[in-house]
Amino acid sequence: MKNYGFGIIGCGMISDFHSAAIADLEHGQLVAVSSRNADNAKRLTDKYNVDGYADYKDMLKRDDLDIVCVCTPSGAHLEPAVAAAEAGKHVIVEKPLEITLQRCDEIIQACDKANVRLCAIFNSRFTEGAQLIKETIDSGRFGRLTLGSAYIKWYRSQEYYDSGGWRGTWNLDGGGALMNQSIHAIDLLQYYMGSVKSVQAFTDTLAHERIEVEDVAVAALRFENGALGVIEGTTAAYPGMFKKTEICGTNGTAILEEEDIVKWEFDPELPEDAEIREKFAKQTDTGGGASDPRAINNANHRRQMENFINGLEHDASHLVDGREGRKSVEIILAIYQSSREGRIVELPLPV
Repeated sequence: MKNYGFGIIGCGMISDFHSAAIADLEHGQLVAVSSRNADNAKRLTDKYNVDGYADYKDMLKRDDLDIVCVCTPSGAHLEPAVAAAEAGKHVIVEKPLEITLQRCDEIIQACDKANVRLCAIFNSRFTEGAQLIKETIDSGRFGRLTLGSAYIKWYRSQEYYDSGGWRGTWNLDGGGALMNQSIHAIDLLQYYMGSVKSVQAFTDTLAHERIEVEDVAVAALRFENGALGVIEGTTAAYPGMFKKTEICGTNGTAILEEEDIVKWEFDPELPEDAEIREKFAKQTDTGGGASDPRAINNANHRRQMENFINGLEHDASHLVDGREGRKSVEIILAIYQSSREGRIVELPLPV
């Protein structure tokens, strides 16, 4: 199996998790990083003994570079992602894929045109418990899906928003508690429940100063399959709790709290259900990012990168391509529109 050379564009906090995940790959190796911030780049070049570049276009000229991870601020994903695609590199983009549907589509189209693969980081899909729930939904064991809910009651201090000029801005963050923090759970919810048909929502800024975006949001959803749903997302719930995804159907209910399955009840009960409840009650070993964005590990980034490499190696699909990554962005933009206009918003949104 080929060893893939990785590069990272943008060396802020999230790049630490990408670089650590790459270091743990059996068939991947970090070869270079690029950042406009020399100190940030030096942090990674020193740790991994790789080359650093002030201009990512220079890095993209490397022949040993196969895959580029885009870790710039959310509203600055487009330009480096397109440049990487045009240089013939496969592209992994940290969530969200971008902050508007047009910018998401430009990335997708650039990768299609260059015949390179595109992956959007939604690593919450890659826990064993998350995959078990998806497999069980697909098997039909839940019966008819009736209600799907995502609760992301997190906490971020004022210092967190003050720590970077892009945080809490529409132009570069693209939104607040939903677009930055809750998007992982929103992706997981639509992964389980299917396409969203319509939303009605409220958002507000209740606890933080000097930010343009929401720190609390609630939305009611109707899915294409007829089921209903709820999203609650905030960065103003001290001290912060694990994100929770609840899936209910006519024959069963499962509740995923971070990586733990805290509810697993079906009719009929099967012999393996007790073992599942025991096994998946003790999976979470970090703070889950509930109050500290660094309180996660790199295991799920690594699993998603392995899934991406496997797709490249075997000319197979991978779990979260660009079109999959676009879906949660569209849901969040519909929630923002509903809140602004005070009405139900139908999906898909016009571009």
